[in-house]
Amino acid sequence: MAALTLYFDNACPFCRREMARLRRWDRAGRLAFIDIAAPEFDPAPLGASLAAMNTELHGLRADGAMLVGTSAILEAYTLVGRAWLVWPLRVPALRPLLASAYRSFARNRYRISRWLRIDGARRACDSDRCQIYFGGKNGA
Repeated sequence: MAALTLYFDNACPFCRREMARLRRWDRAGRLAFIDIAAPEFDPAPLGASLAAMNTELHGLRADGAMLVGTSAILEAYTLVGRAWLVWPLRVPALRPLLASAYRSFARNRYRISRWLRIDGARRACDSDRCQIYFGGKNGA
């Protein structure tokens, strides 16, 4: 069993790229990845709604603790030996500011993927899924 299971939006180009990076770094197999955009995904057993899981990254530790947002990010990076990349998340005075910035980023991840021209950003918004994030198709 993985030490941490990350629940991420595989339809989001930025998210997909970040999870691929974590997979590469995870040489010890401490992480597992679940695509919340998959049609068969059901968040009910986790006690979370799909809307909540689409708002922030969720991570389920092997001990049953659910980590959300920056806590999940910090845990994932620590488990793959890259905690130094997210060291500001360990500073108590910075956590609220960084958590707020992360939530803003997460709400706008499709737009940011498009702005950064990350592979697949246009395709990701060719479906009804973008209505969740933008209130209409194709970012309208």
